[in-house]
Amino acid sequence: MKITVITSTFNSSGTLRDTFNSILRQTWQDFEYVVVDGGSTDGTVEIIREYEKRFGGRLKWISEPDKGIYDAMNKGLRMATGDVVGILNSDDFFSSNDALSTVARVIEGVDAVYGDVHFVRPDNLQKCVRYYSSKAFRPWMMRLGFMPAHPSFYCRREVYEKYGLFDSSFRIAADFELLLRLIFVNRISTRYINKDFVTMRTGGASTSGLASHRRILKEHFRAYRQNNIHSNLLLEGMRYTYKSFKLLCNKLKP
Repeated sequence: MKITVITSTFNSSGTLRDTFNSILRQTWQDFEYVVVDGGSTDGTVEIIREYEKRFGGRLKWISEPDKGIYDAMNKGLRMATGDVVGILNSDDFFSSNDALSTVARVIEGVDAVYGDVHFVRPDNLQKCVRYYSSKAFRPWMMRLGFMPAHPSFYCRREVYEKYGLFDSSFRIAADFELLLRLIFVNRISTRYINKDFVTMRTGGASTSGLASHRRILKEHFRAYRQNNIHSNLLLEGMRYTYKSFKLLCNKLKP
């Protein structure tokens, strides 16, 4: 089973080596790596060229202007030839060396799998500051704004061919709209893996403060409308109540 991993980059020279090295350390070797660069000017392209030979022909890449991260991800999905496809952002890296082998083993019989991720601060990659578990997720919870951890989501390529790619007109929540369309509307079969897949640096588009949360809320409601799903502020508010409770519990842990 060939797995395609897609990374979109733009001026990512400060973190990209961590991403590349975590892929090279994977025990599952039947993979294809697709890098879509948005025309970086900081040395990112030079790093891609530096690592290209180390991937032994399994790295495909382009560098050209794009219309944002979701447009770049769509380019990667169109370039993908693997049976299964996942996304690894350019400031993230795999938490263990058996992430892809676990996907290959567990995805048999279902359309997609997902697991957990954790967050670290850029100045201390060893200390977890937040753990995002997808264990409690159920499809009905998407009406409350919940979703599986998207960086841990690996899906058969044929599902994208059937139901479509990211809606790149979304600025920050196209991943939510995509999973809403796949899991809630079209009811693809999924399986949870009790495993920490990805280490994510804080400070990304979805973790950068109150303004981003306001935009997420706005785009969630747009995603509901596009997919003819009813939700409201009360339902979405339950997600923030739950997240606040989890944050408090984590702070109270010894």
